[in-house]
Amino acid sequence: MKIFNAFQLREMDLFTIDHEPVKSIDLMERAAAACCSWICTHYSAGGQITVFCGSGNNGGDGLAIARQLSGKEYQVQVYLIPQGDTLSPDCRQNLDLLPKPVVLHRLSKTGNFPDIRMDMLVIDALLGTGISRPAEGNTAEAIQFINNSRTPVVSIDLPSGMHPDLPMKGPVVQATHTLSFTSYKLSMLLPGIGESAGEIHIIPIGIAPETILQTPTLLQMTDRDMLNSIYRKRKPFSNKGDFGHGLIIAGSAGKMGAAVLATRGCLRAGAGLVTCLVPQEGRDILQVAAPEAMCLIRDDQVADNPDLSKYRALGIGPGLGTSPETDQLLDGILARYGHPMVLDADALNLMALHPGLMEKIPGGSLLTPHPGEFGRLFGHTSDAYSRLDLLRQKSRELGVIILLKGRFTQIALPDGTCFFNSTGNPGMATGGSGDCLTGILTGLLCQGYSPADTAILGTWLHGLAGDIAATRFSQEAMLATDLLENLAGAFKSLEN
Repeated sequence: MKIFNAFQLREMDLFTIDHEPVKSIDLMERAAAACCSWICTHYSAGGQITVFCGSGNNGGDGLAIARQLSGKEYQVQVYLIPQGDTLSPDCRQNLDLLPKPVVLHRLSKTGNFPDIRMDMLVIDALLGTGISRPAEGNTAEAIQFINNSRTPVVSIDLPSGMHPDLPMKGPVVQATHTLSFTSYKLSMLLPGIGESAGEIHIIPIGIAPETILQTPTLLQMTDRDMLNSIYRKRKPFSNKGDFGHGLIIAGSAGKMGAAVLATRGCLRAGAGLVTCLVPQEGRDILQVAAPEAMCLIRDDQVADNPDLSKYRALGIGPGLGTSPETDQLLDGILARYGHPMVLDADALNLMALHPGLMEKIPGGSLLTPHPGEFGRLFGHTSDAYSRLDLLRQKSRELGVIILLKGRFTQIALPDGTCFFNSTGNPGMATGGSGDCLTGILTGLLCQGYSPADTAILGTWLHGLAGDIAATRFSQEAMLATDLLENLAGAFKSLEN
C-alpha cells in the first residue's frame, strides 16, 4: 500500500473531482459516510457523541459526520472552533445542513468547553492535512481539553495538530483511533509522534483508482497482496537441497541463547540445512536445543575459519561478543564471503567500533539494527524524520538493505524505496526477538529469495508470528521462543 504525502493526497482529490466527476462536497459526504459506518460498527447506537470541528475541510468532515450520526439514533453535539474569520466553502455548506437535533456550540472565547463523561465518544475534526503551523489559541486549548478528558477519541484523517509529513511542535490530539483517508500518513508511522494516532484504520473514500496507481511514491506499507506476490509455495518433488544450507555465526559464553534462537529461526523459516558456528562451550547447548542443526566449533584464532563456500546464506552477530578475536572473525567473514548476508547485534556493534568494516559488507546484505545500534553505527539524529532520511541515505551509500526495527519496522532499499512493516506488537519488545528475526531472514535468503523480498517477507512473518503469539499468551507474557512456535501460523496464513 502506497504512502502519500499531503500534496499528493490533495492532487488525488482534485483528480477525482475533475474526472469522476464529483463535487467536492459530495466527496466529503462519501468520506463522512465511510467514517460513520466505522463508528456505528464500533460504538453502540444511542450513545452521546461530541464532535470538535475546525473551520477547514476537516471541520466540514466533522459536521457531515455529526449530521449523519444524528440520523442513526446517536445524541450528537458539535463544538465549532474557527481558526480564522471564515469557514471553507464545504465546511460552511455542511454547517448550514446541520439538523436541529444536533446541538451546536460556537466557541469564540477560550475555555468554554463542555463536560465530557467517560462513557461519551469524542470525534476530533479540528485540523486536517492542510495544517501549516502548530495549533494555537482556541484550537490548542481544545486539543489540551480533549487530551485531559480521558475519553475515547476518534480522529478524522489524522490527529489534530499532527503534520502528515513533517515535524511540528505544538499540542496534538492523543487519539484512541484514527480514521485515515486513502492511505497512511508518514507521521503516524514514526516513533515519538505516531503514538498520537492510536489504532490506525485506512478508510477508502472513492478516490479514482487510476490516480492511486499512477501517483509515484518511494514509501509503502507492506500488505497481504504484496506478501502473496513474494511468497513461493514448495513444489511437490522438492528436497532439502533445494532450500539451501545456511550458516549462523553466533553465541559466546553466557549468550548461547541468542545462537539457539537464531538457529531455530533459520530452521523454522524453511532452510534445507542449518549449521551453527559456536564456541567450544556452546556446542552441547546448541545440539540439545536445536537437534535439527549441525554444529561447528569456532576458532577465533584462525583467519579462514570456517570454509564458507558451501553455504548459500549466512547470518552473523547474535550474542557474538565484541572481543578483538570476534572482530578478526567478522573481518575475515566479510573479506571471504562475497554474497549477501544478514548482520545483526554484535556484528553491528563491532562495525560501530571499527567503521572500516562497513566498507567490506557485500552488496545486498541485510543490516538489522534497533534504534540504539543504528545511532552507534550512523550517528544520532534529532527526530524520527531525520533518522528516516539518514536510514535511506546509508542504504543507498552502502548498497545494503537496512531494517530499522520498531513498531513499524522501516526497511530501506538501496534504490531509495522504504517499506514500513504492518505486523507486530509491543509484546515483541523482549530479549531474543531480534535473534529470531536474524534466523528467519537467513532462512529465507537461504531458499533463494532476493535480499529485498527476504527483508519484506521475513519482517512481516516475524511480526505476524508475534501477533499470533500475543493472542495466545498476551503481550506481557510473550517470550521470543513463542515467536518461533507461532511462525507456522504466519506461514499458513499465506498458504491459505
